[in-house]
Amino acid sequence: MTAQVAKLRQPSRDKILDCAESLFARRGFAGIGLAEVAESVGLGKSSLFHHFRSKAQLYAAVVARILSRIEVRLMRKLAAGGTPTERLDRWIDEIIDIFAERPAYARLLLRSLFEDDELAGELPEEQEANESLQRITGAGVLLLKEGMETGAFRPASVGHTLQTLIGATVYHFASGEFGDEIIGRPLLSGSEVRRRKAEVRALLHHGLFAAPDTARSGGPR
Repeated sequence: MTAQVAKLRQPSRDKILDCAESLFARRGFAGIGLAEVAESVGLGKSSLFHHFRSKAQLYAAVVARILSRIEVRLMRKLAAGGTPTERLDRWIDEIIDIFAERPAYARLLLRSLFEDDELAGELPEEQEANESLQRITGAGVLLLKEGMETGAFRPASVGHTLQTLIGATVYHFASGEFGDEIIGRPLLSGSEVRRRKAEVRALLHHGLFAAPDTARSGGPR
């Protein structure tokens, strides 16, 4: 076997991240060891070290990849233009589609909020994840402020509104069987994904968006 063929047969970095993503989403940072990840992708633990020197680095790389992929798709939707209402509707539809396609994303992102203490914040992968998250939330803040300043949205707390939107999307798809029980149907079925878009839109249109005849006064708080 030539060196080139052997290299091609080695699990790629993305395959390692795919396996780690699934494992971390199910059992969290503390519940997974590097040996288990290595076994899942057909590597020895020492070989895995060639890609990732620690579990913290691997975990941070998984989260960074998720946030980077989400960022690309959300920014594309914003770049399509339109009114603040149209852009926010598209944004919500897109994030719901992302989590419906990859529910592990929602579970892992929710876990990462309280597993952050396991990471020192010094790894390049952690910085990459934080930068992606800041760009995503920053774009959301700017969109909400624009909508409030132009009168498309009623004056409200930008921070609280953003928190509500994150909870309405991330938590919903991270809730798994508990969510299925509350809804009474599988969350990931096509009909329930469409229903979730409609429900979140209705929440926004009745709770955040200003009525057409509302006076354009006030601003974001």
